[in-house]
Amino acid sequence: MKRCILHTAVLLMLTWQCISYNDLKAQSYDLVIYGGTSAGVSAAIQASRMNKKVVLIEPYQRLGGLTTGGLGQTDIGNKQAIGGIAREFYQNIKVHYQNPESWKWQERKDYRDGGQTRTEDGEDAMWTFEPSAALKILHDMIAKEKIEVVYNEKLDRKSGVSVLANRIQSITMESGKSYSGKMFMDATYEGDLMATAGVSYTVGRESNDQYGESVNGVQANRWSITLKGRASLNAFNHNFVDRVDPYVVKGDKSSGLLPYIVEGGPGIDGTGDNKVQAYCFRMCLTDHPDNRNPFQKPVGYNELNYELLFRNYEAGETEVPWINSSMPNRKTDTNNKQGFSTDFIGQNYDYPEASYEERERIIEAHRQYQKGLMWSLAYHPRMPEKIRNEVSRWGTCKDEFDREDGWQAQLYIREARRMVSDYVMTQRHCELLETAPDAVGLGAYGMDSHHIQRYVDHNGYVQNEGNVQARVERPYAISYQSIIPKKEEIVNLTVPICLSATHIAFGSIRMEPVFMVLGQSAAIASILAMDQNLSLQDLPYEQLKVVLLENKQVLK
Repeated sequence: MKRCILHTAVLLMLTWQCISYNDLKAQSYDLVIYGGTSAGVSAAIQASRMNKKVVLIEPYQRLGGLTTGGLGQTDIGNKQAIGGIAREFYQNIKVHYQNPESWKWQERKDYRDGGQTRTEDGEDAMWTFEPSAALKILHDMIAKEKIEVVYNEKLDRKSGVSVLANRIQSITMESGKSYSGKMFMDATYEGDLMATAGVSYTVGRESNDQYGESVNGVQANRWSITLKGRASLNAFNHNFVDRVDPYVVKGDKSSGLLPYIVEGGPGIDGTGDNKVQAYCFRMCLTDHPDNRNPFQKPVGYNELNYELLFRNYEAGETEVPWINSSMPNRKTDTNNKQGFSTDFIGQNYDYPEASYEERERIIEAHRQYQKGLMWSLAYHPRMPEKIRNEVSRWGTCKDEFDREDGWQAQLYIREARRMVSDYVMTQRHCELLETAPDAVGLGAYGMDSHHIQRYVDHNGYVQNEGNVQARVERPYAISYQSIIPKKEEIVNLTVPICLSATHIAFGSIRMEPVFMVLGQSAAIASILAMDQNLSLQDLPYEQLKVVLLENKQVLK
């Protein structure tokens, strides 16, 4: 027995020595933020304003995530739900475009914003913008603060998180660099730090039964349902016209299915799966001839990959398959629309758990697919002339991104991992049937999921499955407990993006301004807990609420 006790003591001493040595090597901070998304940036700004030593680690070379990566058509639902640093950002957007020097490719008076979120007369903020403008403004906001920004450092996802007694001590990058801290934040779209730290999470769709929902899980036959008296269109939206044949040789099952169609049916309605809603690039296009890169036919273009596109038009489709929202300077935020569009349906299932190298292959496959799609729409002889004439006058911008072809690096990761904490946001919160008692921000956008799979229906024709668009009546509270792990797992980590929510509730929450709000709130909570030597789970909410309101967060 004495030998066993002695042996254990030696092991503990060696372990502590190892941790202490690693911490000595690591640079030490009050708050370590992994992920330079809009949430990470707003969190870093807040920590600086509270006079804390903060480092913002971006795995790649561009801050802002989707906010600077093409999503200039801000999805909100209700603008009054956005306060704090997020609103500052959108106010700065307005100031930027009040400067005549910001208008290079068109006159300011000629710009009319389009899409679902428009800037009304007299507003203090502006909600549509170029990626480059967003990047400049984030850099300007950071420059006023004391923030150390680190680029091109990726977390070692095998052994890069040092944990002692449920507390993260340090994180180590693939380069070997380490960063120790009192508090940590995972502000990535993928949840890599959260997962590596051993926090519980899920990927895919829950069944409706799991949390008492109605628009989660498989949605193949729910073409039109009603939520609280309001129409909710699901599978009907963004689908093929009637009678599009799925086989390589029309009508011949033995010829095999066309690319990207799943074998077998979609599954039983309402049941869960581990599939992920589709990703795409939110293209920033222009029709200005001096700033336009015409769409190019990609190397390795395979016409068979777009056979469903051609057949959809031959079967009666008439519209251009995009949402082409106007941004300043004759640019756009271009998103998915119709049955065959920019969403690369079903080709991202492996992304959340994939290695960095595998993710790069998935991202490039999405880029090549979308390049081929745009060339097909613009120039392929099987496309209707009206479609070709419209699409061919557009192209990627020469002045937006670093790549010569004008394409961005940031893929639209609509959903990846989602934490499972002691409190899970669900459809019931979005419908105001249940209210979180500890708001750290508000959700206001509709419950929105893009399609998840493409299949052959019982009539033998192709269909998309997974789309949900269900209205949210008014803003609802997002729980503090949903952005922190279970106490028995980690006590000094916040997760403002891959938060604890079901697939369908996350579909409402997952908006860039909301991520900025949650990032700021998470930073405030981290600092309050740190200053009192408390775990995040033991921080009194009433104390947190006071400081959130002092920092102009909107909580009801």
